[in-house]
Amino acid sequence: MAGTSDKSHTEFVKDDHTVDAPTSSHDLLLGSFDPSKLHPMAGIEDKLDYLLLDDEKTSDLPGAGTAIPSRGWSDDLCYGTGTMYLSGLALGGVWGLREGARKPLAVSNARLRINSILNSITRRGTFIGNSAGCLALVYNAFNSSIDHFRGQHDTYGSMAAGALTGALYKSTAGVKPALTAATVIAGCAGAWSWIKRKI
Repeated sequence: MAGTSDKSHTEFVKDDHTVDAPTSSHDLLLGSFDPSKLHPMAGIEDKLDYLLLDDEKTSDLPGAGTAIPSRGWSDDLCYGTGTMYLSGLALGGVWGLREGARKPLAVSNARLRINSILNSITRRGTFIGNSAGCLALVYNAFNSSIDHFRGQHDTYGSMAAGALTGALYKSTAGVKPALTAATVIAGCAGAWSWIKRKI
């Protein structure tokens, strides 16, 4: 016929390895899925870099081999910021607990006392936690940059990063508060760097 085109014949063949595959979520949940097949399907093998810390994956910067191993600037940035944030939350929570428990109330009531304590904990905990997390973020960025440009990691670089962080943190308050904050944070950074080397 004039207006028809040839249609090819296609035959679908079912593979043998898909015969035992679950056909519905009900079959999957009832156990027809073998959990031992998860590893080959995921193709993970030995690529879990953040779970396995091998010597060849750590930072090769001179002086970086301390008691706490590091994979580089991103590792320090994530762990340092998270640790300082959680520590700040805990410290601020204790401060808020003490403040809320000592705060005088117009009416002596257990519910009002608990409410006062919780309000103080959330106010102080978030303030200290956020401040500590931001300081750690800026400090680790400065520290990694200084280490990269100097080509080594040591206490002096950590103290310089701490001084820059403190000066930037209090820069809007004036010269004297900025110098005070730079001195305090540089001292803390130097002490932490020295402790890491001595452990």
